[in-house]
Amino acid sequence: MMPVPFIKTDLPGAVIIEPAVFNDPRGYFLETYHAGRYAENGIKAAFVQDNHSHSIKGTLRGLHYQHKHPQGKLIYVVKGEIYDVAVDIRKKSPFFGKWVSAILSDKNKRQFYVPPGFAHGFCVVSEEADVIYKCTDLYSPGDEYGIAWNAPDLAIDWPIMNPLLSDKDTRYLPLRDTPEEQLPVYHNE
Repeated sequence: MMPVPFIKTDLPGAVIIEPAVFNDPRGYFLETYHAGRYAENGIKAAFVQDNHSHSIKGTLRGLHYQHKHPQGKLIYVVKGEIYDVAVDIRKKSPFFGKWVSAILSDKNKRQFYVPPGFAHGFCVVSEEADVIYKCTDLYSPGDEYGIAWNAPDLAIDWPIMNPLLSDKDTRYLPLRDTPEEQLPVYHNE
């Protein structure tokens, strides 16, 4: 196998991965996860749940997180294109309130690792998108929280103006107004 580039972002722990893609006349092959290689590059997560999201153009999902059962997520797109965002919301983090983004698509085949303690969201910029993400903890409905996608204190540069949102995503508060007891705590690793 060819080496896989692991691209560090401005937020420690948030990593963009460019898998090696092997094309031939039949199509292509790529490895979507290899525990040893990912661990060697700082992603030592044990994934326990895989999710598949299908959305139409203009949909924005997020910014979501779990507090008591934080989830690291390894995200990739099997159809379409998304603008994916990770926000450090860990209390006392030197990067608190900072965000990074990545364009993920079926064409570039990039992955994005969002560590536990970060809020995550994405918007669909193609006609539709199928997004797969591996999680480091199970979904816990009673532990589900979020930050307003358009929070002025974050000033995320979303590529859409009037997204399609779920009811719950319209009710989230800006980060500055989120009760402190609902935010994860930074642990200097």
